[in-house]
Amino acid sequence: MDAAGPISIRAALDSLTDHWSPKVVGRVNDQYVKVAKLLGEFVWHAHDDDDELFQVIYGTLVIQLEDRADVTLEAGDVFVVPKGVRHNPVADEECHIMLIERQTTLHTGTQTTDRTRSIAEQLRPL
Repeated sequence: MDAAGPISIRAALDSLTDHWSPKVVGRVNDQYVKVAKLLGEFVWHAHDDDDELFQVIYGTLVIQLEDRADVTLEAGDVFVVPKGVRHNPVADEECHIMLIERQTTLHTGTQTTDRTRSIAEQLRPL
């Protein structure tokens, strides 16, 4: 994650094998830049103190929001889920995304499921 050179988001995504298991590919101040492959429905959760930025690289992502209309993102689209808003990402077909989150943001907020990944797991090399 040091400034050794450019990061290929495409290559990082190509190296992923598991869905819903983000990997850190960079850091900007106190924010991690992560990539992930998504397929199916994730889990309803919220990040009480953190906004979460989603950018779709490939495919379509629907972010269900509690008490708000769903947001549909296509390749190139960016959406920020405000802190405290319960949300549930859904990808009917495989979707590749980039996330920007604080280094302390928990993967599934206060929810813990079999899909929850620790920061340590997200930091493991691709």
